[in-house]
Amino acid sequence: MMLKQNKISANKEKRLESIKKVHSQKNTEFTTRMEDYLEVISELVELKGYATPIDISTYMSVSPPSVTKMLKRLDGAGYLEYTKYYGLKLTPKGKSLANEIRQKHSELLEFFEIIGVNRSIANQDVEGIEHHLNLKTMKQLRKFTTFLKSKPDLLLQFSKTDL
Repeated sequence: MMLKQNKISANKEKRLESIKKVHSQKNTEFTTRMEDYLEVISELVELKGYATPIDISTYMSVSPPSVTKMLKRLDGAGYLEYTKYYGLKLTPKGKSLANEIRQKHSELLEFFEIIGVNRSIANQDVEGIEHHLNLKTMKQLRKFTTFLKSKPDLLLQFSKTDL
């Protein structure tokens, strides 16, 4: 009994250390919210040819002054060029990051749909995790998705099981 409790305690300590490690590795240059802005801006530019602070405010459900503050921050970090009243433009650095985020989004969405998650639920889940996955994790997930797609019989068998 005591051995089992020691093992449980050791596992909890490992988990706490893991959490501590993740939270101590602060990414001071970039945040999830900044990535969300770049993703929305990129989508708006593709859809309409441009993105305005009002459009961003509408799609992100934030106030226009909050958008302006974030646009200035993204401009200062070199992800876009923003001139008040004249619009904004993603820099190559901003386009690259926005494309990476969109790629992660589509790959995660594809994986969730393959395993039978409803598209609207999958989209919600993807928005919650797309910014937090390591590139190595995404590479393995991509390989696993390709494997699953190459095995339609396996997928059919999986879809018949209750989750």
